Amino acid sequence: MKAMNSSKRKNKSNINMITREPLRKQVIVPMAKSNAELIVKLVHQHIANINNCLRNIKSDVIADFLQFSNNMVIIIISKLASPSNLSTIEKYIKNIKNIASDSIESPHLPKSKSYLKIIGLPHSMNNGIITPDFVEGVLKETHLFKDMSLASKP
Repeated sequence: MKAMNSSKRKNKSNINMITREPLRKQVIVPMAKSNAELIVKLVHQHIANINNCLRNIKSDVIADFLQFSNNMVIIIISKLASPSNLSTIEKYIKNIKNIASDSIESPHLPKSKSYLKIIGLPHSMNNGIITPDFVEGVLKETHLFKDMSLASKP
């Protein structure tokens, strides 16, 4: 009976740790330091207003808190933001009184870097030699790389 309980414990400890969303949901809004400092001074008011704007578009995303870091404002949200959520946040921030809206860049989600090593690629095909431009074209057509950008040429 004891051995059976220990095997059950082993199965429980093997939880699948793969996540499908970022662990920290963030919206990053790059801007001039002076703008970020103005926003941080009234942080609670801006969080409430952002949440009102998101509610107005019937979004289920909620802004939890806001922080200032390296000439950007980072808004921590409850769920992964959609493009309409990002647009709503951008409109609100650019319309804050005393903010220089021309120095505010479009909000975006955090990006991660991944590396891909392609091995076993033939040097030539029926039509000729495989070029870096051809490989890049094939990658861009693949649905896995739809929203990816390459750091350098293949």
